[in-house]
Amino acid sequence: MGTRHRAAGARVRAPEREAMSIGAGIALFVIGAILAFAVNVQLEWINLDLIGYILMGAGAVVFVIGLVLMMRRRSTDTVTRTAVDPNAGERVTRQSTRSSGDDVV
Repeated sequence: MGTRHRAAGARVRAPEREAMSIGAGIALFVIGAILAFAVNVQLEWINLDLIGYILMGAGAVVFVIGLVLMMRRRSTDTVTRTAVDPNAGERVTRQSTRSSGDDVV
């Protein structure tokens, strides 16, 4: 097997926790829907319909939290600087934009 080499100072992208929580939310919702609507087993000591509805609610909450975290991560910062060039005596404006979703961590 070959090995990967990376340049000095290069960073590796961190795992996508937001995508994992979105997937976990969908999985919880699907499992809850199966318990609530597809399983027709009556147990005396547990109500599977109620457990299904609880899992569906928890899945929806985890899904929304994952979306919020993903949107929060993709914020953009814009910085504008104005200075006078000492050689030419002209005003120089520098504008830089940074998107935190594009950062390599």
